[in-house]
Amino acid sequence: MENLKSKSIIMKQFTIVLRLTAILLLCASYIQTNAQQPKTNTYQALLQLCKELRLLERTNLPNGVPDYRSATIIKTQQTLLQYKNRLQKIDTAGWMLEQKVDYVLLRAEMNALDYNCRILKPWVRDPAFYAIIFGEQSDTPDHEGPTSFAAIELWNYNFPLSTDDVKKLTAHLKIIPPLYEQAKINLTGNASDLWSAGIEDIKGQVELLDELAKKTSNDGDELKKAIVNAKRAALKFITWLEKELPKKNGPSGIGKENYTWHLRNVMMIPFSWEEEVTLLRRELNRAYYSLQLEREHNKNLPQLKAFSTPEEFTAGTDAAVKQLMNFLKQKEILPVKDYMEPALRKHIGAFIPEDKRNFFANISFRAPGVLYSHSTHWFEIARLKEEPHPDIIRRVALPYNMWMQRSEGLATFMEETFMHAGLWDDNPRARELVWIMLAQRCARGLASLYAQANMINYEEARKFQVEWTPKGWTGDESLVGFEQHLYLRQPGYGTSYVTGKYFMERLVMDMGVKENNHLNLYHFFDTFYATGILPLSLVRWEMTGDDGEIKNRTIK
Repeated sequence: MENLKSKSIIMKQFTIVLRLTAILLLCASYIQTNAQQPKTNTYQALLQLCKELRLLERTNLPNGVPDYRSATIIKTQQTLLQYKNRLQKIDTAGWMLEQKVDYVLLRAEMNALDYNCRILKPWVRDPAFYAIIFGEQSDTPDHEGPTSFAAIELWNYNFPLSTDDVKKLTAHLKIIPPLYEQAKINLTGNASDLWSAGIEDIKGQVELLDELAKKTSNDGDELKKAIVNAKRAALKFITWLEKELPKKNGPSGIGKENYTWHLRNVMMIPFSWEEEVTLLRRELNRAYYSLQLEREHNKNLPQLKAFSTPEEFTAGTDAAVKQLMNFLKQKEILPVKDYMEPALRKHIGAFIPEDKRNFFANISFRAPGVLYSHSTHWFEIARLKEEPHPDIIRRVALPYNMWMQRSEGLATFMEETFMHAGLWDDNPRARELVWIMLAQRCARGLASLYAQANMINYEEARKFQVEWTPKGWTGDESLVGFEQHLYLRQPGYGTSYVTGKYFMERLVMDMGVKENNHLNLYHFFDTFYATGILPLSLVRWEMTGDDGEIKNRTIK
């Protein structure tokens, strides 16, 4: 027994020595680099640094498998310190405003990688991080939540597959078995809710592989073998996760202090956890208050009727798309491009039986245009391809979900903006749905805040969201589980809809004041879209010239 205790003490001391050694190496790397790097003031140096930074986490083993081992992450942190020093050595004096914005953006991106390595650590805490097969395209610039760079985008393939695509998909699928073996070593975290919910995500991978096998039954033995091996590996991984689950009893939230650090240093907004709680409580009150007033105003009008047949759905959604696009053109709300309507129509979806409809289907089956106001997401996704930003740094989606408040906040802002601009003047009952949508966003955002603070767990967050969503609208609760799991995986995502909307409203106020309270929405959106998909504080700086939100943030 004494020998066991002695061994335990020795192991603990050895672990402490390893950690101290890693810290000393990081510090030495920083000091050495700080002494060696000369001052530079070229924008080209920033572009080169951006290129290197975005390759930093994309580390592969010789067999092409992503490398998330602890030793590799330590090396990534060492290199990141060198990159941060190189950034500090860049002098932006004399640069154009857009270039200065890019400089601050790159600093925030470095903070995001630092945050991922120090705090979030999805490769250690989050089994769902290893779910790399995706059957559908996200309506946001990139995948929602922490995602491996080895993602397999099945939605990007055309079936039946071409010869080249068969080879490409086969090679990608061969990554899965060794990746899952590595995951069993990497996943040492104790986040109980992330672990249990993540198991369901890996089970979803098995379903996607089964569907893929059916689609590719005539595409050769090598692809078939790769699918079989990937499925076998996934099933073994699930068995291992379920075996380890009883040992997991720790919290899954990152805590208030880490949450605030992410808001201020990655998302670049001058808010804290507490301030987001205050904002979302206020918006929840406003949503319910406005809903009651709308219902009072409409009490003599018939209720909205949901589509009950596929034919009604097809006709109704077609009419809603036409109505929205005509409204945007005729009212000159924003610049309407030829690619926008096709992008929206591509994602209308299909008829869903009443008993299987979730919250958003309950909305869209009554007034599709309410949801399509939010689905202007697809305008931006198409814009990334059709009108790529001239700035290399802004040309692709920012990593680490740094776009979430800009993207989700804008889409939520559109719902209320279009309503106030007159979209529902001829259908007042639809206005009620706008407030119901806002209430639901506040409910799920507040739940996510409390879960990140470890005040409630994942199941309690789900119940909170259902309780504070207007009665009768939640529908199929599997969506609730998906949402709260995502918001637990990616702190700040659940609130981004409402917080982002707030900063959009503030930007409209600023631009309105700048234009003597005669804001032209068309001009506003034209200028806004031209900045690219950036954190909203940087958009505000570029559009107004006011960098107060950047300078006045309290960095902790």
